[in-house]
Amino acid sequence: MDRDTFKGFVRPDGSVGVRNHVAVIPTVSCACGVAANIARAAEGSVALLHGHGCGRALEISMHQQVLAGLGKNPNVAAALVVGLGCETVQARAVAGEIAKTGKPCECLVIQEQGGSRKTAEKGVEIVRRFQREASAMQRSDCAVEHITLGLECGGSDAFSGITANPAVGLLSDWLVERGATVILSETTEMIGTAHILSRRAASPEVAGRVEQIIAQAEQRTRDILGPLASYVIAPGNMDGGLSSIREKSLGCIVKGGSAQVAQVADYGQAPSKKGLVIMDGPGYDTESMAGLAAAGCQIIVFTTGQGTPAGFPLAPVIKVASTSRLYELMEDDMDIDAGVILEGGTLKGVGEDLRRLALDVMNGARTKAEENGQGGILCLAAMTPAF
Repeated sequence: MDRDTFKGFVRPDGSVGVRNHVAVIPTVSCACGVAANIARAAEGSVALLHGHGCGRALEISMHQQVLAGLGKNPNVAAALVVGLGCETVQARAVAGEIAKTGKPCECLVIQEQGGSRKTAEKGVEIVRRFQREASAMQRSDCAVEHITLGLECGGSDAFSGITANPAVGLLSDWLVERGATVILSETTEMIGTAHILSRRAASPEVAGRVEQIIAQAEQRTRDILGPLASYVIAPGNMDGGLSSIREKSLGCIVKGGSAQVAQVADYGQAPSKKGLVIMDGPGYDTESMAGLAAAGCQIIVFTTGQGTPAGFPLAPVIKVASTSRLYELMEDDMDIDAGVILEGGTLKGVGEDLRRLALDVMNGARTKAEENGQGGILCLAAMTPAF
């Protein structure tokens, strides 16, 4: 299959969306009720509800960057930012960053608008206007070099590293070869692989950063779990036949294919380099996906051995089952059956199926998670408790 273009929504900054969402972004949990009411009245808009925005110190700048990054994501046609007014994540700062892309963006502050009802009423007017403008936008032919693909795995089993993840690796290599960007995250699930990933680094500086973030992730697990640090895997991973984080990591990193590591980015940071990028992020699926979307990923490919229906509010999530048994058990949630590799199929064949599906999704085909309304809520990574 030689097709390497898709029809996407070209944004004012030159980025390309595969979806055309109008997003309602509360900057603090206190504004989530208003944001939800706006999205409920303006049907079809997406409210990014979360439990953060205040009561923290170390994560505030990161959360502000991530919320802005989500609004800047190419899948967002326009955004309304809703703040309370006294929170530490400032609504106008978030809206200002989003507006730099040239897309429509407005900001409402509840304490300045006269309360939640008045804010919601005005917000509905703004979002409906945004929706009318977005509905007039047309898809146009774009090269896949405009794609940033996010890689995720959750509920891995003993087969993930020999079926689903290598198949995703083929897609990753195909995209990188055509000038696209692929982001491999979940640093916890790279523990034990620094010697492999650092050898693939584009420069000594990148190699050093790879080694640094993995060492930091390993140290955190030791600080928290002590002698059990090498077993920092979920019960479902153990049920699926995995014995240690190193074993899991060796399977996880093959999602990134064989390309050179061009850059190491922070959580939620948009890469400045094309090619394969490693993002320093948590292993918790929903927090990891938030970071990927904030970094600009228009599509996320999510491999699983135990099965999970979770999607993401702004980006379509393609689910790849590691076994045919899982695919048949959760066919309503799985998009690709990589288990056929164990039953006479080929890795190349599954990789081609995944590539074909990814291109269809770029062109607007809905994933199972989208069909099932599994956008979920927004989970932002946090390393310290609230105060």
